[in-house]
Amino acid sequence: MRTKTHTQTLRTAVIGVGYLGKFHAQKYATLPHSHLHAVVDSNPAASSIARELNCHYLNAYQELAGQVDAVSIVTPTQTHFEIARFFLEQGIHVLLEKPMTVTVEEAQMLIDLAAQKKLVLQIGYLERFNPIVVQAQSSLKSPRFIESIRIMEFNPRNKDVNVVLDLMIHDIDLITSMVNSPIASIDASGTRVLSQDIDIANARIHFENHCVANVTASRISLKPERKLRIFQEDAYLSLDLHQREGSILRKGAGEMFPGIPSVDRQVIRAEAADPLQDEIADFLDCILTHRPPRVSGEQGKQSLSIALAITAQINQKGAAHG
Repeated sequence: MRTKTHTQTLRTAVIGVGYLGKFHAQKYATLPHSHLHAVVDSNPAASSIARELNCHYLNAYQELAGQVDAVSIVTPTQTHFEIARFFLEQGIHVLLEKPMTVTVEEAQMLIDLAAQKKLVLQIGYLERFNPIVVQAQSSLKSPRFIESIRIMEFNPRNKDVNVVLDLMIHDIDLITSMVNSPIASIDASGTRVLSQDIDIANARIHFENHCVANVTASRISLKPERKLRIFQEDAYLSLDLHQREGSILRKGAGEMFPGIPSVDRQVIRAEAADPLQDEIADFLDCILTHRPPRVSGEQGKQSLSIALAITAQINQKGAAHG
């Protein structure tokens, strides 16, 4: 594999240019260090995206062998392993959308292959690049209790996986990266509502360091909401991931009442940002600078493992089937 430099342009491609994949392609077409070589999709209508972005259109990803340095894979979850394995075997860096794979075993095989080939395998957890999350990182210190709520309107477009693997997995990734402790136990429940799989779920996750996370996700709502509340010894952080704003409350120097400390409130608002562009730019920079990605294959596997455990527990209770 050739050694990359900061000034080098990487030949890139996007596999799967549906709703989200189209945005991936648009970012690659405009980012420094990227030359968008092709978009790949079995739907011939995707050729219009290729014309719009002045790149090649292919209907089979195998045709890209030897043609590109890096790809985004934005296809149904069931195809992730096969496609990612092909590109890693070809010596091509991979940004793989979540969920990483169908099984933990498949995820581990991709991790091992990427390590063997010395390639970047980055998993697409967009909330890691949400500017309000990035801004709050410096205030995080040993969370003791975390509550997350993620609800979206019902949309049949993206239902190849249940709500745990579709939505909750974002918060699983965020929370495990913040807590950084093994899981002691999980208590989960959920049910189907409009689809044939779990549409609403709740999980209470106990970590070995005694932090507890209460995680709720639903894809049956009238309006979207993505909120994260973090309680720690010295502060309370309330983050609105959808509006990209929040508050941090800390114990003040004075007293509100005798024996009751005052509370200092800091309002935080994120500057305008494009998380998807930042995610892809970070992927390219990892390739060029030989540094590990913000969301590694190991982290993607961990979140997948937890999401599958939550799914299995809900299914064992029978709630997903009525």
